Amino acid sequence: MELDLVVRGGTVVTAAEAVRADVGVKDGRIVALGERLDGARRTLDAGGLLVLPGGVDTHCHIEQLEADGTVHEESFVTASVSAFAGGTTTAICFASQFKGHPIGPTLDEYRRRARAALMDYSFHQIITDPTDQVVEHELPAIVAAGIRSFKVFLTYDPLHVDDAQYLRVLAAARRLGAFVTVHCENYQAIRFMTEALLARGMTAPKYHAWSRPPVVEREATHRAIALAELVDQPIQVFHVSCAEAAEEIARAQARGVRVWGETCPQYLTLTAGHMDRPGFEGAKFMCSPAPREAAEHERVWAMVRRGVLDVISSDHCGYSYEGGAGKARNGRDANFRDIPNGIPGLAARLPIVFSEGVSKGRIDVTEFVALTATNPARLFGLAPRKGTIAVGSDADLALWDPGKRVTITNALMRHAIDYTPYEGLEVTGWPVATIRRGEVVMQDGRVQAEEKSGRFLPRGPYALTRGRGVFANGFDPVG
Repeated sequence: MELDLVVRGGTVVTAAEAVRADVGVKDGRIVALGERLDGARRTLDAGGLLVLPGGVDTHCHIEQLEADGTVHEESFVTASVSAFAGGTTTAICFASQFKGHPIGPTLDEYRRRARAALMDYSFHQIITDPTDQVVEHELPAIVAAGIRSFKVFLTYDPLHVDDAQYLRVLAAARRLGAFVTVHCENYQAIRFMTEALLARGMTAPKYHAWSRPPVVEREATHRAIALAELVDQPIQVFHVSCAEAAEEIARAQARGVRVWGETCPQYLTLTAGHMDRPGFEGAKFMCSPAPREAAEHERVWAMVRRGVLDVISSDHCGYSYEGGAGKARNGRDANFRDIPNGIPGLAARLPIVFSEGVSKGRIDVTEFVALTATNPARLFGLAPRKGTIAVGSDADLALWDPGKRVTITNALMRHAIDYTPYEGLEVTGWPVATIRRGEVVMQDGRVQAEEKSGRFLPRGPYALTRGRGVFANGFDPVG
């Protein structure tokens, strides 16, 4: 068999092991792993490099449609370029629902926009209004079309759902064999704190963190897990920022509850102090949950090493600093409540996690692969097609120089946003080439792929969407 590509001489890393091997590719898939593979139309020298699975980022807000008619600045084209620049080849992003409206028309428009992507992609369906029509008719059709995960917010206007609505979503997911992801912060507590702060004239960006301290995240995490346990529906808690919330996940996992936790690079590097800058500058670092104190970084890393938090995503949600469409859309004198939340991070994710994790000795390279590729692919039904290097898997690879030292700049991020919160951060470890389905789409910083070459990844039934069959008093409230 003539191979299309051989990646030769590198150290192939999976979540299980790191071994010296060549990787043979045919028709976009890995067909051989071995020594001295020959007979390829193209050979790529990986001597001295790590050969990693292409990153799988399961938490990205890309070209997302908003209820006010605006659209996120990051398009599927620019996001793909940024992803490839950072070694990521697959992303799951968010299709919106607006309260009082059906899902269908918005999802159709989002699908149309996504077809421009260069990377491979799938969707989480946001649910803000689980009416009878949505639950009984739209969600079954959405799952049948391969969108097998729902996202709910326990905070934010106009996205939040109350406990009764959350339970409806959990029950619907259970019936349909879908997965549920949850943004865990207490809506009413944040409103209470925000009103108290604003009443005292405490309006600057730094007070964003004051309005949503760790206890607000901890309470909502406990409640989200308890209600999911009641219904026996597996969930993932998104963007865990602190050990307090992670401990709630750990306690539930110890009981056997099917709950997983995710964190992000911002909770390993940024602090609340970054928002305490003169004027409007602190808005660059505003995201939710808010970054915590510096001491929290090691506590979050400890939860990563324990396996309580087993996915690290970017939560890429970019709003430019300059101009009227981003952070300053309500003016540079806006109070913290009216400044859009979110920071960009698609390209920065893998270099930061590798540098802070592997290069600094907090985790080993196989754990890095698990956190950034294998675990997210498995959790969201993309494995074994994505997230690993194995015969039969898609040939999605990142060739990684583990010793390369780079200072992050916004230009290196290749996204549509005009800043990076990681500007000036020095990292050790950097991707020198990215391969998507056997095609070299980035090499030495040059992205080379065609628009519309990405593929939608429909997800069928898989085991992790199923509960344990354990119910309070033996009563199944859904079945």
